[in-house]
Amino acid sequence: MSQNMTFTWLGHATFLIKTPTGQQIVMDPWLEGNPKIPPAYQNLSAADLILISHGHFDHMGSAAKLAKQSGAMVVANFEIATYLNEQGVENTVGMNKGGTLEFKGIHVTMVHADHSSGITTEKGLVYGGEAAGFVVTLENGFTFYHAGDTNVFADMSVIHDLYQPELALLPIGGHFTMAPKEAAYAARLLKADTVIGMHYGTFPSLSGTPSELGDLLSGTDIQLVVLEPGESWPK
Repeated sequence: MSQNMTFTWLGHATFLIKTPTGQQIVMDPWLEGNPKIPPAYQNLSAADLILISHGHFDHMGSAAKLAKQSGAMVVANFEIATYLNEQGVENTVGMNKGGTLEFKGIHVTMVHADHSSGITTEKGLVYGGEAAGFVVTLENGFTFYHAGDTNVFADMSVIHDLYQPELALLPIGGHFTMAPKEAAYAARLLKADTVIGMHYGTFPSLSGTPSELGDLLSGTDIQLVVLEPGESWPK
């Protein structure tokens, strides 16, 4: 594993990933309004690639602004990409599950998620396609999985069989997504070496904790990494 890459958790499901060649990937950008984001990242304006798992505000609320400021390529499902085009975002790629695209040595595959995806607008809720996750292979061959918002599903074993992600970023808060019980089962299906929990603690209803997940993974070879917002892995 290259020490020239870092995964920085910005609270909720937002991650800033610096790749081995110095590119910046932002996953599910929610900056303004995110109560867990560290002040140093509230005005984040630099990105090369933005990946959006689904249409809910807490996963794409800052996507249009960040894309316009940075000129980053935005990757999302077809419906979200079309919506962002209508908001003035020019550099978008719409795709769907099973598709893979290459961006400057980074390979991005869209995979299934078990969740909804409506986009909140001034006119009400509009269709945001289907929720998804991403399997990303960096320039050095390191592969990780960002599950987006999802419940556990049996075909997570297929994600392991096809892509062998070394790191899994999994929601654990419950209520809207998996809680620790389901996330532990997901981790076993994925067989990733390392798991980082996300989408917890932001609101009272997201009550799952990393300590609960750690207890449920006891006796396995899976390494649980616990980050505070603003902290990075590898440390």
